[in-house]
Amino acid sequence: MSTNNKETPLKAIFFDAAGTLFHLPRGVGYHYALVGAEIGLKLDSRQLDRAFKNAWSAMPRREAIDGPRKDDDKDWWRQLVDLVLDETAPSLGELDRDNFFEIAYEHFAEAGVWELYPEVLEVLEKLHPRFQLAVVSNFDGRLRMILEQLGVSKFFPHVFLSSELGTDKPDPEIFRRALNLIHLESNQVLHVGDDPERDWKAATAAGLSIFQLDRKKNSLRDLLTML
Repeated sequence: MSTNNKETPLKAIFFDAAGTLFHLPRGVGYHYALVGAEIGLKLDSRQLDRAFKNAWSAMPRREAIDGPRKDDDKDWWRQLVDLVLDETAPSLGELDRDNFFEIAYEHFAEAGVWELYPEVLEVLEKLHPRFQLAVVSNFDGRLRMILEQLGVSKFFPHVFLSSELGTDKPDPEIFRRALNLIHLESNQVLHVGDDPERDWKAATAAGLSIFQLDRKKNSLRDLLTML
């Protein structure tokens, strides 16, 4: 379930965001359908779920760059939404596509869209006095607003975003840059995440210990037990 360096005291814990701390209880397709309804489109949420999954897999990986990515990665999200619409509403015109994207982009930063997993608040309250806590996520600046709305931003003095660091998981470089900014060595930090490649493999490659979150088998309460 986890690996840990027993010789060096643990000083900090990095957390992935979506899928680890919070989730979409209704699924992404539900929300895309809501956005479509705002501009007069009747879209099927299940088809949108499939299209989003396909689009997510189709987006090419990017090489690390020095410094933040342009426009807080908004163009990346626009490309992904275009792929979703290619599959679900191929006849939609450019103006409506732009309108859909802008509404969707704002929608996913609104209160009530995301939901904390049940144990998250309890776990963070217990860990916060003992460790430095940070988020390392393939997200953009909207994440800070989401964490604030969910009531957990106070636990995370550091929020490391791929859009700002210029590198995305599963490139281990994102963890190396986060370590540099927090002034810690890799063997002093544990990473908690739910994705085998983006979290477990990438963090391990950067020298961090890991907690393998698999919500079919465990929860963050098991992290407390391990520590």
